[in-house]
Amino acid sequence: MIRVVIDTNVLVSALLTSGGLPEAVFNLAISGEVQWFASESVLAEYEEVLKRPRFAIDSRKAAAAIARIRAIVSAVKPAVRVSAASDPNDNKFLECAEAAQAHYFVTGNIRHFPEIWKETRIVTPREFIDAWTTAPDDLR
Repeated sequence: MIRVVIDTNVLVSALLTSGGLPEAVFNLAISGEVQWFASESVLAEYEEVLKRPRFAIDSRKAAAAIARIRAIVSAVKPAVRVSAASDPNDNKFLECAEAAQAHYFVTGNIRHFPEIWKETRIVTPREFIDAWTTAPDDLR
């Protein structure tokens, strides 16, 4: 099964825009068609960002999304500190991806990250959906 870490910006886009590629990524993860990994610091960021007034995400919708994520996500505890992202606050995602041995880290901000981190490819939602649709059956 494909192992993914999802950036907060993809989650926010999925909840704000119906029918887009971020929502497709979110739906694959929520349905269990791909295995979603997150650390506690990533989950905390999801919760904090979804509550920001500027996004105007209904509090019930945000709470329901977080509950669904927590119910299906595979939790990891990163053991290695990383400083490879251009924004130091984004290193938590690379740490999570490394701990999860994720195949992909899906983000809308690929310019903030290296192309590859350890064995994890850093991809946009479109690149991830393209990779998922062409993945061999043993990974899907």
